[in-house]
Amino acid sequence: MSTPKKKTRKNAQKKATGLPFSMKGVLIACAVFSVMIIVILKLSLFKDYPVEGKKQMLAVGAGDTYTGFIDRLAKENKVSFPAVLKLYRKLMIHDTMKAGVYEVRAGMSIRQVLEMISDVNNAQMNRVLIIEGTTFRQLVDALKKDDLVKKEVISLPYDQMLKALDIPYSHPEGLFAPDTYFFAKGESDRKILTDLYKRQMKALDEAWENRASDLPYKDKYEALIMASIIEKETSLDSELEQVSGVFVRRLKMGMRLQTDPTVIYGMGERYNGNITRKDLRTPTPYNTYTINGLPPTPIALPGAKAIQAAMHPDSSDNIYFVATGNGGHKFSASLAEHNKAVQDYLSVIRSKN
Repeated sequence: MSTPKKKTRKNAQKKATGLPFSMKGVLIACAVFSVMIIVILKLSLFKDYPVEGKKQMLAVGAGDTYTGFIDRLAKENKVSFPAVLKLYRKLMIHDTMKAGVYEVRAGMSIRQVLEMISDVNNAQMNRVLIIEGTTFRQLVDALKKDDLVKKEVISLPYDQMLKALDIPYSHPEGLFAPDTYFFAKGESDRKILTDLYKRQMKALDEAWENRASDLPYKDKYEALIMASIIEKETSLDSELEQVSGVFVRRLKMGMRLQTDPTVIYGMGERYNGNITRKDLRTPTPYNTYTINGLPPTPIALPGAKAIQAAMHPDSSDNIYFVATGNGGHKFSASLAEHNKAVQDYLSVIRSKN
């Protein structure tokens, strides 16, 4: 009768020791999990933001997003566990990134930086991005939406605005240099526009002084008009002088420029993304399919490279060009070559559909 008692004692021991072993496993698991969380947080939210030296400036553009910012840091191997940063932003930062230039000091954590760039009052400077080919209206809209810009003249009619800025032209298009600029927080639109105007005039004057001979422009303003057309026709620097050459030769021959960007500009708000044959036949001061020579004003804000190209066209015989469908354009000296290039372009487009 002794054996059953021993079994009972062993079972009792198993029951007595089973619970502590189970609790110990849970505690170990919790400890391991806690350590993992701490490590992840140290490598993500509480990791020092990478700074060269004691401090550096961080530029945030209008339209930049936290997702894009975090993805960029991850791609550059500056942060780990980007999903953790995105989750923190979603749960704890209930605002968007604010455009401006922020001072990031050595020792600041990534969490602190994420918090800082959600408040425009933390910005040290303002970043204004003006892309080549942007229209003056787009520039105005960007300044109006920028909370760091003090508004003085931006809402005036264009003629009154130019007068207030002491600019001796009747139309603002093309007169302001596109680039990325940094201004003090709270800078006035008057100061910004005056600065952009002076930079564009300096680029235009220098290019005009060193222009090629025998150009078909009456003055530097006509060269600026041409530069704006060149800017809108190609995004490739390698093609700027070729496009310039085509249009310069057409002007010398008395041939109409027949360039779609001028038609689009003349359509204004009627443009919905497509040009019809009716649009090409409808006269406007900017429709170079119906007018001879240049339009009356620039059609965009050309960059310095386009201005230089307007002053230095290539020396080929080309008077036609058409998109290739794969990036860039095909330039031709004869109508037969051009027509073939058009057919090649249409074939490429059909193959992609």
